[in-house]
Amino acid sequence: MYKNRTASGRNNLCGTRMKALRLALPQHPSQQKFASMLQLVGLDMDKNAVQRIESGARFVTDIELAGIAKVLSVTCDELLKSE
Repeated sequence: MYKNRTASGRNNLCGTRMKALRLALPQHPSQQKFASMLQLVGLDMDKNAVQRIESGARFVTDIELAGIAKVLSVTCDELLKSE
């Protein structure tokens, strides 16, 4: 049976990369601050959503992926690159 998870059990491919890119930003925003930055581009996310994405516990929609990429100033492909 097919499952929508990575081999390691994560629910997304972008969470680990998102965290690394978030922490690489000049202001090193907290998860709370990053959630606020996402809200400014129209994504209804709170700190808990950011934490769950970064830990791999939450799925990410294509609309969310595009917004996250915009805030991080990268492409969606860059977010999906494996480390």
